[in-house]
Amino acid sequence: MEKKNILKGVLFVGIGASIYGMLATFVKLAYNEGYTTSEVTTSQFLLGLVGLLILNFVHTITSKKKLPSPSFKEVRTLMLAGTSLGCTSLFYYISVQYINVSIAIVLLMQSVWFSVVIESFLTKKLPNARKIISVCIVLIGTVLATNLVNENLEIGWKGIFWGLMAAASYTLTMFTSNTLATHLPVFRKSIIMLFGGSIVVFIFLFFAQIGPSYFDGLKSFYLNFTENTQHIHSFNYSILWKYGLILSLFGTIIPPILFNIGFPNAGLGLGSIVSSLELPVSVTMAFVLLGEKVIFIQWVGIAMILFAIVLMNLPKKENQLAELS
Repeated sequence: MEKKNILKGVLFVGIGASIYGMLATFVKLAYNEGYTTSEVTTSQFLLGLVGLLILNFVHTITSKKKLPSPSFKEVRTLMLAGTSLGCTSLFYYISVQYINVSIAIVLLMQSVWFSVVIESFLTKKLPNARKIISVCIVLIGTVLATNLVNENLEIGWKGIFWGLMAAASYTLTMFTSNTLATHLPVFRKSIIMLFGGSIVVFIFLFFAQIGPSYFDGLKSFYLNFTENTQHIHSFNYSILWKYGLILSLFGTIIPPILFNIGFPNAGLGLGSIVSSLELPVSVTMAFVLLGEKVIFIQWVGIAMILFAIVLMNLPKKENQLAELS
């Protein structure tokens, strides 16, 4: 692989991760203006679908060769896998109702060791010593980064639960994205998966916001579900142009495109290391724009998580020798 291609891959993955890391801060800003989780996610996925449909159309008519089309089975499988996209956004955005963005992103990064557990389960092999050490470092770093050592800290356990649920869903998304229908063009595959995620988001919209205005039972369900942390009102369409555009660009359009271009050039190991930029970018954005307090011990925890990611993705010695020979 040429050096310029590696640098190109690193640049694209780094930009994509940095953009994705900004997402939760804009979600929190939308919450501060009275928008609900269902409005935020609906605007993101709806405008994301429109944007990807346009990009796919342009790609199709400008391509010099006929692009491969998915089979019915592939469409069904990708849509089912895409539901994890919708779940990740919902769980992540619900978590930031209860906890700071700087803590929510740390919980999302637990996907690092979740993936090790799933990989071990699928391969029926125990992880090697380096991965086990990396997982231990991640767990210790998480305790520090979330400031759990502070005895006076009031912990939003609901936020932690939904943050870990988002990490589990995010892990599933990564596995399915890298293994299913890899022969399809990026835009076509992304659209199908996004349709699957949109179904989850639209069902949540009905139960959380549209349904309660017609059915008392659904209203009671939603109030119990959220502990009345967000006021129920008719859908506020201003979310589409105030935050929907930036959420769709930063959440469902730009990062996936950059990742799909960058990872093949940078390689999975180096790409995974660079993509961890999402963590410090998200914490820094929350610190600067939201004024969230991030103490020194939390930065130490974040540094430990980043170190663990690098350690986990370093190539083995035999691979290094093979590359040199």
